[in-house]
Amino acid sequence: MPANSVQHPVLVVDFGAQYAQLIARRVREAQVYSEVVPHTSTAAELAAREPSAIVLSGGPSSVYQPGAPEIDPKIFELGVPVFGICYGFQAMAQALGGTVAHTGAREYGRTEVGITGDAGVLHADLPGRHPVWMSHGDSVTEAPAGFTVTASSSGAPVAAFEDTRRRFAGVQYHPEVAHSPHGQEILRRFLRDIAGIPPQWTVSSIVEDQIAAIRARVGTGRAVCGLSGGVDSAVAAALVQRAIGDRLTCVFVDHGLLRAGERTQVEQDFVAATGVTLVTVDAQARFLDALAGVTDPETKRKIIGREFIRAFEQAARDLQTDAGEHGEHYDFLVQGTLYPDVVESGGGAGAANIKSHHNVGGLPEDLAFSLVEPLRTLFKDEVRRVGLELGLPETIVHRQPFPGPGLGIRIIGEVTAARLELLRSADAIAREELTAAGLDRDIWQCPVVLLADVRSVGVQGDGRTYGHPVVLRPVSSEDAMTADWSRLPYDVLERISTRITNEVPDVNRVVLDVTSKPPGTIEWE
Repeated sequence: MPANSVQHPVLVVDFGAQYAQLIARRVREAQVYSEVVPHTSTAAELAAREPSAIVLSGGPSSVYQPGAPEIDPKIFELGVPVFGICYGFQAMAQALGGTVAHTGAREYGRTEVGITGDAGVLHADLPGRHPVWMSHGDSVTEAPAGFTVTASSSGAPVAAFEDTRRRFAGVQYHPEVAHSPHGQEILRRFLRDIAGIPPQWTVSSIVEDQIAAIRARVGTGRAVCGLSGGVDSAVAAALVQRAIGDRLTCVFVDHGLLRAGERTQVEQDFVAATGVTLVTVDAQARFLDALAGVTDPETKRKIIGREFIRAFEQAARDLQTDAGEHGEHYDFLVQGTLYPDVVESGGGAGAANIKSHHNVGGLPEDLAFSLVEPLRTLFKDEVRRVGLELGLPETIVHRQPFPGPGLGIRIIGEVTAARLELLRSADAIAREELTAAGLDRDIWQCPVVLLADVRSVGVQGDGRTYGHPVVLRPVSSEDAMTADWSRLPYDVLERISTRITNEVPDVNRVVLDVTSKPPGTIEWE
């Protein structure tokens, strides 16, 4: 079994770093599988995972601060390669007998490091001085015995060290961020040249690993998958169908919270690409009744999640009845849960619950299915590559991400049929214009939000109006963990605004959201 397969991951120990998930992404970009684990993990717990390497992340604490995250020193006795970053670098130095001091020479942001000695493995052939991204108050002033210092800065006498005999290395700066231009190469050199891990985490290996895992979990059973019309559920369904064939039945619940044309895309394009068995459930009235009078966003999410599951359960019962007395039970529910969903829903020790996802935190306690989540450890860009590998059309794979709760969480206020139709029309215009301008691949997504409980004064047709504002939220991102607002051309914004205010009744104002994530989230609710 390859050393970097799912069974032998690179474990990123999270010491509270804002970039822990990004480190995991960068390791994967070097074609090595990685996962994030809490700093409370003991050496024995890490060893039980049979890691191919361990990366110690940064963090906001000082190693001398009371209650600061501690590192289990037995990690360094496992015979596993270890790479320390920022706080992890200092904790590593301290645990191995080096010296960490609060020198008063803090470094934040862009900083130049200088190569020392022979530059070692990590910094060989790099410029003698080059920029990196620093964020530290304490500094390593003396490397542990056996380590060679390979870089320094004005505020960090020891900015990088390595002990290739024991396969240990570390840097004070953040190689995972784009502000460290040679950072990805540093990570790659640690993984390849120090840890000795071959680059075998590819799209093909992801597909092979997941198919094997699905077959092991489902066995001879049958599964039902809820298609939402989004990328994640489509790829999850395609993976499971590849694994168990016609023992998968997909259920598409038309809850009335979809964007224009989505039902047709699922019923025609997805089925044509996969040959999967599809059942469509028209549940629009059910969802609108359940959402009547509800304005709280978390309550809306939970209601939508609950109704999804109930609709699936009813569909499964109907399928079972149709199968007759010799039919098999549908015991498994397939979902397109992604790694960011898990993280933002409070998954893992110390993770904050940013929002409830219908497929993570919003499932009923009496769920009648066992879950199958083949994408749970993947980021969105990885999911797209898997979709293409499985033969899904680009119109599905590269569509903008769409939340499971649909337009229900893009209406600020109560969800009604009239408001949904209004928002659906505005959203369709925005998508049409972005596509016409060739911007679909330049933005991550562009939610259109209806401020249903807000009215603004306008002038239309020489008369005074009192209509709703809609918000355009174009963002750029790699994986939705962080995002920045997209700088769309003014002429595109003008066309979108003009068309919406001309063509959508009761909308007289279009505004642009220019907030990054953080502090905002991509969706408003």
